[in-house]
Amino acid sequence: MNRHSLVVSWLRPWRAIVALLLGLTVSGCAVRLDAGQLGVPVTMASPAGQPASGEAFRVTSRATFGFFGLISLGQPSLEKALATQLLDGREVADLKVKVRSRWSDVLFTALTLGLIVPRSVTYEGVVVPR
Repeated sequence: MNRHSLVVSWLRPWRAIVALLLGLTVSGCAVRLDAGQLGVPVTMASPAGQPASGEAFRVTSRATFGFFGLISLGQPSLEKALATQLLDGREVADLKVKVRSRWSDVLFTALTLGLIVPRSVTYEGVVVPR
């Protein structure tokens, strides 16, 4: 056996392990939003040409997952974040949900070897009176 074939045979299992770990890191981390639990009407988009008028909001919460994102350890709550704004028959219009990993989230995931995976969840929208 020559030197090149020894290096290639040594790298083969590592490539499979890296591919498996990359697959696990992108396979999980689903954030669930159930607008029915808010207790007020929610729309994801206003009719064309009619932007929603009201009080705009932007709330960032944290979602935490375990074991490469396969297990949910903590989900953000839109109803808790907007509890004081959704009184007196108001509704949410133009709701946007963005889930992202900040550099600190990626660093923390790497330091824990994927056992804890934090995500930043940002809710944006408009609170309008009915």
